[in-house]
Amino acid sequence: MNIIIVGAGEVGYHLAERLSKDNDIVCIDENTDKIRRISENLDVKVICSSGSSPTTLQEADIQSADMLIAVTDKDEINMVACLFANILSPETIKIARIRGSEFIRYKEIFSHDFLNIHLILNPELEAVKTILKLLEVPGALDVVDFAGGMIKLIGIKVYPTCPISGARLKDLEKKALNHEILIAAIMRNNQLVIPSGEDKVMTGDLIYIVSKGNKISQALALFGEKGEPISKVLIVGGGKIGGILASELEKRDIQTKIIEKKQARCDYLAEKLEKTVVLEGDGTDQTLLKEENIQDMDFVIAVTNHEDQNVLISLLARNLGAKRTLTLIDKTSYLPLVSAIGLDITVSPALSAISALLRYFRKEKVLSNMVLKGEYAEVIEIVATEDSDVVKKPLRNLEFPKGAIIGAMVRNENVIIPSGKSMIMPGDRIIIFSSTEALPKVEKFWA
Repeated sequence: MNIIIVGAGEVGYHLAERLSKDNDIVCIDENTDKIRRISENLDVKVICSSGSSPTTLQEADIQSADMLIAVTDKDEINMVACLFANILSPETIKIARIRGSEFIRYKEIFSHDFLNIHLILNPELEAVKTILKLLEVPGALDVVDFAGGMIKLIGIKVYPTCPISGARLKDLEKKALNHEILIAAIMRNNQLVIPSGEDKVMTGDLIYIVSKGNKISQALALFGEKGEPISKVLIVGGGKIGGILASELEKRDIQTKIIEKKQARCDYLAEKLEKTVVLEGDGTDQTLLKEENIQDMDFVIAVTNHEDQNVLISLLARNLGAKRTLTLIDKTSYLPLVSAIGLDITVSPALSAISALLRYFRKEKVLSNMVLKGEYAEVIEIVATEDSDVVKKPLRNLEFPKGAIIGAMVRNENVIIPSGKSMIMPGDRIIIFSSTEALPKVEKFWA
């Protein structure tokens, strides 16, 4: 596909990085530093100019573009870029990053009759969705649902106290654990590994497992995680993400407190929220945190607009006895560094938005996708047909692409966590966990 990306910030850069493997990309941005970063690191065409200019869009060959993705940090620029793209090339699919509630409130302007925007990306809302999923599975560092919630893919950190640290995967299979879960991937030293039976679970690993939706507690217990329900949450930062998150937690009857510096914002939150306790103060103030009994909190969630403060708040909270912390990180390059100092549960609005876009981009096949510490892995669903070469054969006999693994099969509403003896039958929905590098080969394998 020919794709034009307007905006070379965090979202634009990582979209270009992800999509340039299989598509022709043109990136547009007025910022010379951002354009230089892309041109020096990615194999894409760049234009240093305004993406809202019709002349610039014509230079990028908008008439031949299959898709335009406008993801600058200015809603107005994104909307104008889509407006001119619609005039110059009505058939081009248009996706825009829109964050302002004053725009989203008037949905008719995005309709086919006006801007004709096919998908709206809201990084803040996507970040909130990601946080809520993590709160549903305490002990997990990543969570994604698919097959209608019948199957979950979760990431769990292996700590020194983990009861299966040092165990070989094939030994776990002998214990019949693979009837309930499948270890689909291991993130070790920032490298993604699709494991074999000889691989071991090691302390420090981030393990991604596929589990039946109703077996999550057993899967967590396997790794020494209790997975107890969340009842008390402290949010530090009353901005857009903090406010939306507090509102969602109220609906779930979770006791919530929110700390915000600005008095005007506190007054607004106190008026809009019904059950949340709103506190005016500095989330880096240890005295305030102690007064609010931070040690009794199941989660402390740092979502201020400054990631350095979020890191400090999470470190303070952990030092003061909070059970778990969640840290909002905007710059994805910081994620490995933050993990190295022990803040494992992180959320990036940019990567959450990218995940939403990739679900749309590959909507015919992809059930969901998730970010693995800066790497992408996608979970795709493929229906096995009668004439497929892979049906009625044991999985161990299939020459499946390296870097991918069949994580689950759904047959007549029954979830099967497969072993090497399992066979794919016509009509089965196959859930495949794949690294992005292996994904094109996986698609060809099933073609």
